[in-house]
Amino acid sequence: MSTFDRIHLVVLDSVGIGAAPDANNFVNAGVPDGASDTLGHISKTVGLNVPNMAKIGLGNIPRETLLKTVPAEENPTGYVTKLEEVSLGKDTMTGHWEIMGLNITEPFDTFWDGFPEDILTKIEEFSGRKVIREANKPYSGTAVIDDFGSRQMETGELIIYTSADPVLQIAAHEDVIPLEELYRICEYARSITLERPALLGRIIARPYVGEPGNFTRTANRRDLAVSPFEETVLNKLANAGIPTYGVGKINDIFNGSGITHDQGHNKDNNHGVDTLLKTLQDPAFTKGFSFTNLVDFDALYGHRRNAHGYRDCLEEFDARLPEITDLLGDKDLLLITADHGNDPTYAGTDHTREYIPLLAYSPSFTGSGVIPQGHFADISATVADNFGVDTAMIGESFLNHLK
Repeated sequence: MSTFDRIHLVVLDSVGIGAAPDANNFVNAGVPDGASDTLGHISKTVGLNVPNMAKIGLGNIPRETLLKTVPAEENPTGYVTKLEEVSLGKDTMTGHWEIMGLNITEPFDTFWDGFPEDILTKIEEFSGRKVIREANKPYSGTAVIDDFGSRQMETGELIIYTSADPVLQIAAHEDVIPLEELYRICEYARSITLERPALLGRIIARPYVGEPGNFTRTANRRDLAVSPFEETVLNKLANAGIPTYGVGKINDIFNGSGITHDQGHNKDNNHGVDTLLKTLQDPAFTKGFSFTNLVDFDALYGHRRNAHGYRDCLEEFDARLPEITDLLGDKDLLLITADHGNDPTYAGTDHTREYIPLLAYSPSFTGSGVIPQGHFADISATVADNFGVDTAMIGESFLNHLK
């Protein structure tokens, strides 16, 4: 019999907790990641007040640097540690896939100088539309339509851009390029980016509406991902008849593989929390695993190097944490973690190679404290251990430490 009937994993996208041992092997705008520290630098530069995560034990996580995140609790309510990444990468898909038990030995391809001409030419030939070459580089999704949306409306060209993740994104005004046409073009782009030297994790359709100076991206986004190369613990659970619920972009990250209930995209972090709360209260959800991604930390503030906004976003989530914990019963386990870092005080606009925090809380806990440091995949191994299914490629369970 499992220790918990339900486990709920919440990924605070990019909320790293200090440079990983191999961080200097990863470069950010020419600067090695060895001095990165998302939570530490936010706390140092703009302050950080997250009393609810602190109460679980966020400030008790051991750290190599003198930077502190939040004060340590004398009597925390949960168990904490930090986890190291094994896989070769620091992107969203690599982090999430490893959390679910995979070891990615060859990272996906990223294009900091923009996509090669042959990819753009193939898309032009297929679509019959030109590509705006000036947009072909890592770009903020809102900034790129501010800069090129007017031109796209006038010419019908495609706005193709990338980011720190291994993704190709195509933005188009819905009144200029109908959704079905945009989706068809993205499907073609997916077909030509499935192997090196252009193995991309996702192709993303980014439709928008509005007028110059007032463009808005719509909810008609569509992600075309690749499926994990081996079964994850999500697959192990689903194959065993144990429900899995994906909140936010989780279904996209795993291309639906192993997700039995897709709860839909998040409009923002608050909407994601709302969806998680509804999921927790679903009468049919009596046993299983929920997996939530909250992306605003990364997309809105990390990549834009906005430490104040990042801090506010963390504090906003923390303020809503009691709404989540109030819905937990004695047979529920809440795990809060991240998938990589994105230090808003650091060089460039890329992710940073960092440890991730792990906070574990259940109303049934009779103890608390720091558990041994491990690796990302230990999360999935613990989930597998709890529900009595096999682990995936890697990971060691910490279930016996939660008492």
